[in-house]
Amino acid sequence: MLVLSLKLVLAHIVGDFLLQPDSWIKDKEEKKIKSHYLYWHLLVHFLALLVVLQFNFKYIAGVLVIVLSHFCIDVVKLYLNNKFFKTALFFIDQLLHFLVITAVVYFYKPFTIQFSKVFEPTTILTIIVILVLTKVTSIVMKVIISKWNPENEDVNSQNTSKSLNNAGSYIGMLERLFIFGFILANQWSGIGFLLAAKSVFRFGDLSKAMDRKLTEYILIGTLLSFGLAILITKGYQYVYKIVG
Repeated sequence: MLVLSLKLVLAHIVGDFLLQPDSWIKDKEEKKIKSHYLYWHLLVHFLALLVVLQFNFKYIAGVLVIVLSHFCIDVVKLYLNNKFFKTALFFIDQLLHFLVITAVVYFYKPFTIQFSKVFEPTTILTIIVILVLTKVTSIVMKVIISKWNPENEDVNSQNTSKSLNNAGSYIGMLERLFIFGFILANQWSGIGFLLAAKSVFRFGDLSKAMDRKLTEYILIGTLLSFGLAILITKGYQYVYKIVG
């Protein structure tokens, strides 16, 4: 089952990412079903599947199902595609392709999925910690440091207007997840590297701003984010030993 799954996933990666130039994608978006690159794309997938399956034609029905479903999914995506839903459609598109691959694998190599594993204490604990490290901690930090928000100062209005929408929140979420991973891997030096890298990128903004309030605000936010991430992760490790 695993070998077949890996082969089908490899064929999908080759066909959908490695052997699909940007010019093909642009042409498909413009001409949609009339684009001849859409059919070249399907042919690439068909050949990739045959190669990874070593031309074992006992899987030909599965290959045809994957290719035909790929055509249907891509066509629907092309007609729904616009700048507002483009990101969401990409992930939905990939999810549907992998669901078809899963169904084909199940047809040839039946397997069972133990959904009960999802509700085990360790799984629930991990989900809780990830949610706390990302969205919950962002809200907590916003509440704590909101009274020092330099965006309320006119002197910083020009600097903050150049920031990407919600970029700070996403950067904080990612850095806390990295810290979570570093601690679980017992690589505390990685946290130091992360802090140093963030300091280097922030140095340019701070030197241009020449504003002590902004510097203090960023320093408080960074230390608070790192500190909470470390405390939450250590708490996770402690509870995991109890429920694991």
